[in-house]
Amino acid sequence: MKKIDITEITKSPVELIGKQWMLITAGTMDKFNCMTASWGGIGFLWNRPVAFVFVRPNRHTVNFIEEQPVFTLSFMPERYRQDLVFCGRNSGRDVDKTAHTALKPATTPAGWPTFEDAELVLECRKMFRTTLQEADFLDWSEVSPAWYAEDNPLHYLYICEISAAYTA
Repeated sequence: MKKIDITEITKSPVELIGKQWMLITAGTMDKFNCMTASWGGIGFLWNRPVAFVFVRPNRHTVNFIEEQPVFTLSFMPERYRQDLVFCGRNSGRDVDKTAHTALKPATTPAGWPTFEDAELVLECRKMFRTTLQEADFLDWSEVSPAWYAEDNPLHYLYICEISAAYTA
């Protein structure tokens, strides 16, 4: 893993997150969980590079995110697409995701869990968390039917400082 400056990332965040997807991984190497996500962004806020991600509060990964100050965003090569699909459809409460996929756990130089072969890894230090609220949507009808059925709670929004970035 080679440390890079965040400004060296040349791929569009829309492409990275929306099309390539990412694994949000939180916890320690002794006990961690990952989930596939395609909602979020990368930008600049509070005079620092940030990432923001959306995670439903009922996701198993939330427990791990809440327990540690840092989590990672790992962007895997296309050959891992089916593994990302598996990690998005299955809960770590029920299955060991690394036992059922080709994903091989690794650590960043700072010791946070990620995966071998990741093309890009972002270490994200949590700074802010809030829950999306129906009353804050300017037009709730645009999103509610598609994303928030009765059994799907509104997402947490995490804003995190990108404390380090690595490439393969």
